[in-house]
Amino acid sequence: MFIVPSYTLAVIFCFITMLCWGSWGNTQKLAAKSWRYELFYWDYVIGMVLLSVILGLTMGSFGSEGRPFLEDLSQASGRNIWNALLGGVIFNASNILLAASVSLAGLAVAFPLGVGLALVLGVIINYLGAPKGDPVLLFLGVALVVVAILCNGLAAGKASKNAEKSAQNRKGIILAIVAGALMSLFYRFVASAMDLNNFEAPTAGMLTPYSALFVFSLGVLASNFVFNTYVMRRPFTGEPVGYKAYFKGNFSTHMVGVLGGAVWCLGTAFSYIAAGKAGAAISYALGQGAPMIAAIWGVFIWKEFKGGGKAANRLLGLMFALFIAGLGVIILSGGN
Repeated sequence: MFIVPSYTLAVIFCFITMLCWGSWGNTQKLAAKSWRYELFYWDYVIGMVLLSVILGLTMGSFGSEGRPFLEDLSQASGRNIWNALLGGVIFNASNILLAASVSLAGLAVAFPLGVGLALVLGVIINYLGAPKGDPVLLFLGVALVVVAILCNGLAAGKASKNAEKSAQNRKGIILAIVAGALMSLFYRFVASAMDLNNFEAPTAGMLTPYSALFVFSLGVLASNFVFNTYVMRRPFTGEPVGYKAYFKGNFSTHMVGVLGGAVWCLGTAFSYIAAGKAGAAISYALGQGAPMIAAIWGVFIWKEFKGGGKAANRLLGLMFALFIAGLGVIILSGGN
């Protein structure tokens, strides 16, 4: 299987993760023109599962190091499979809430708040589980990201002019906070199923990044029948929607959602692969720089802060600067 040979390449992989995690929301915005987010989310999950299989049979099966994808799956212990499945279930609960937040408050609000909170809590959880890197620099970087999140929240408040939009934003913000708290937990379960210290010759019973991603995606798919079915019947906004509506979607509409899931899955695969050299905490933290990418899309492409005035623009500028500084410090923490 393909294994990252150096910390430098691991950082590059983490930046690709950041781009993917921060960009998949664009597919939801595109689909939202004619498609409920609950229906979009089914295609998103399907795209995730499909790409996890493709990556396992290609990158996860070639090369002389590690264990091939199918062989690795067959030897995995029940405990490690359960941990990866549980990670998928927890992620799915958080991501459905995040998708709902995007539909209510927009990309530039939902991602910095939800994913930013997940970054802060997740780094702490992952570092305690597998310490790697300079803790002072790592948590200084996280602190800078926290201030960036606060700036984003203040900017969102200034951009909300009418009462209806403000109420919608508040609901979206609450969902983003709950999503972030849940999202901070999933990575640790998946990381515990992998032998992060030795991808070249992993411990018997443990998973490689490719098999862990596949089992994780199955956890997402299985739990979606529970979580998304419930949200379809009791939506956060709008009228209830049934499965009949899903099958009325045309091919191009479905493919937008599949693309969104594939983009997220590619980022996650690169994060898991990079964790062997960078460590779980740093790999997770760099990938969770995604809010900055999502905010760029939301501000400059979707114009979600239009009308916010100079005060909102200054806060957004400060947010971007703090995010960049925080990510830079996190990268330095892994080189010590």
